[in-house]
Amino acid sequence: MIGVTVLGSTGSIGVSTLDVLARHESRYRPVALTANRDVERLLEQCRRHRPEFAVMVDANAAEQLRKRLAESAIETEVLAGIEGLERVATLPQTDCVMAAIVGAAGLLPTLAAARAGKRILLANKESLVMSGRLFMDEVRRNNAVLLPIDSEHNALFQCMPAAVTVGKRLQDVGVRRILLTASGGPFRQSSLSELKSVTPAQACAHPNWVMGRKISVDSATMMNKGLEVIEASWLFDMPLDAVQVVLHPQSVVHSMVEYIDGSVLAQLGSPDMRTPIAHALAWPERIESGVEFLDLFAVARLDFEPPDFQRFPCLRLAYEAARAGGTAPALLNAANEVAVNAFLEGRLGFADIPVVVESVLSRLPARPADELNTILEDDSAARAMVAEMLTQKRQYSA
Repeated sequence: MIGVTVLGSTGSIGVSTLDVLARHESRYRPVALTANRDVERLLEQCRRHRPEFAVMVDANAAEQLRKRLAESAIETEVLAGIEGLERVATLPQTDCVMAAIVGAAGLLPTLAAARAGKRILLANKESLVMSGRLFMDEVRRNNAVLLPIDSEHNALFQCMPAAVTVGKRLQDVGVRRILLTASGGPFRQSSLSELKSVTPAQACAHPNWVMGRKISVDSATMMNKGLEVIEASWLFDMPLDAVQVVLHPQSVVHSMVEYIDGSVLAQLGSPDMRTPIAHALAWPERIESGVEFLDLFAVARLDFEPPDFQRFPCLRLAYEAARAGGTAPALLNAANEVAVNAFLEGRLGFADIPVVVESVLSRLPARPADELNTILEDDSAARAMVAEMLTQKRQYSA
């Protein structure tokens, strides 16, 4: 039996992961499930999957879960806090870690899994955005296996030679560039004036994918694609200029790899995260995922177009932060997380999200990202700056 810890089991990726695991109960065993403060959903998951451990980041939620499990005579041990996340990510009985915690909160437990030499299914792109070189060095140093779960990066991995592992420089095996597809979200054809009045409900209504609220907003601003550009550069050791974003509204081609001989290999499939989850769980084998098979006749057409950096300034900012290097991507990510949360709470306009992020990047100088403490300090500084801007209602422009 393969022991699996699911970091972020109550989110959309975590729920999909448990669905795939349940289809192969003779092969996989959930060792630990974790959540932030969603007691009800984690309780139900513990009833269904009976993990050895459950972790609530929020201490009060952990105590509630502990009592509820005891009332149900379920012997799952409850842990709390970041320390609990790091412990279950490094347990001897954990062979595989699904890193699906959204945002910077996923960095420390995912890094702990890398240091423990685990097989990491990486859905938490922020780990690489914030600490790319440091994270990849830990993966190599500890012989961890890193497999991408984002549909685009998993597609790229599937389109590469069998001998390629994540972290190997693709230009050495004849890859010219990688093409990250993006649906363009719900506002691909909206005018710039229309973006000023976008509501959270509109931003979260993705045309193709079912996702959490934060990542849905990031998809609508295309910050998510910008973070994926940075992630792809680190995963596959490719220069930024060799990572191109292509708008593809059907979300059928999940990404492509172009080779120096002119060949372009694409991975196609229904827009369902269970495909990359099943692929990474069983790699190099294949297992059934529960996904509806792709009907090309129903799709009928595939469209591609370049991204509009004026409509999607967050994508431009991500490229700029990646080129600046050091802690600039961590500053970008932190500012965006706080800005998106403010938008979802009705305290910030949709079109102001990139303005806030750009202001932080212009005001906080990036530093070398050689130490974890430096990365975390700049993450905190960016969050504090955005919080102050929102409180004082200062001008967002630099």
